[in-house]
Amino acid sequence: MGNVIAFCEFTGANLRTSALSNLAFARQAAQHHGGNVVALLVGAGAQAASAHAAKFAPTVVVVDDAKLANYLAETYAPIVATVAKANDASVVSATATAVGKDLMPRVAALLDAGMASDIAKVDGKDTFVRPILAGNAYSTVQISTPTIVVTPRQSEFEAAAELPSAGTVTTAAAGDVNAAGAEFVRLDAQKSDRPELTDAKVVVSGGRGMKTGENFKVLEELADLLGAAMGASRAATDAGMVPADWQVGQTGKIVAPNLYFAVAISGAIQHLAGMKGSKTIVAINKNKDEPIFQVADYGVVAEWEKAVPELISEIKKLKASR
Repeated sequence: MGNVIAFCEFTGANLRTSALSNLAFARQAAQHHGGNVVALLVGAGAQAASAHAAKFAPTVVVVDDAKLANYLAETYAPIVATVAKANDASVVSATATAVGKDLMPRVAALLDAGMASDIAKVDGKDTFVRPILAGNAYSTVQISTPTIVVTPRQSEFEAAAELPSAGTVTTAAAGDVNAAGAEFVRLDAQKSDRPELTDAKVVVSGGRGMKTGENFKVLEELADLLGAAMGASRAATDAGMVPADWQVGQTGKIVAPNLYFAVAISGAIQHLAGMKGSKTIVAINKNKDEPIFQVADYGVVAEWEKAVPELISEIKKLKASR
């Protein structure tokens, strides 16, 4: 019998949507291992999110220390490993976000554990299914070590539902916070009032067919009308049209919103790998033979210059009538 430690990212007093997907994975893993789910919150201000976490996990462990104000894998990994040992964990998981992908290999090394990364399905106590070849095929991996480290894909696990009653919250000490020579210098991030790309329920993405960064303002207007996050293909970000952190795809962010707009995006396999888990996909492209239409639920074969303004106009009319 072993518990499952689910490292949960948070913002302010709430867990991020990606954390709820990790908790959904953790519940499945706990059924195979016969233990409990333990949500782990690490960082300065983590205590503020503990009440929200307790709605989804029977046990919450909080490590709140001012020295952890800025994320560094070097300082976070020893804490995760220590909490895992203290709670008799047989599985340690974190969503396959930028943080999860950076943190968990170090945790695995500290625990001398095997790791299954970017997994899409739990297929047994120690067996997992993960996509390969940009999602065109799946491989089954089996981990033979006593402790298993896993990074589940957010797009493959529905967000966990609240428990009937709130779990218990305990605290743990951060101990000696040693960055092992690493130093946090600064965080360069795009500030926006829009939702975070991986948490958004609606995403509006543009591709190389938008031609210039200035043209993305039309998509931003659409996004703001829908309360959506902005995304882009790698071709658009590589061309410098929009910030790199808008990139959706195999080498960017994996998203699975309720509604995804792909505007002037051809649908290269690398982009599809990052968004084909979306509930509803709307594609707007002038070329009816583009691959994006193979995964789209709704397709509009038209110039974006004509289709998007018309769409914006109709949405404004609909909002005005309510």
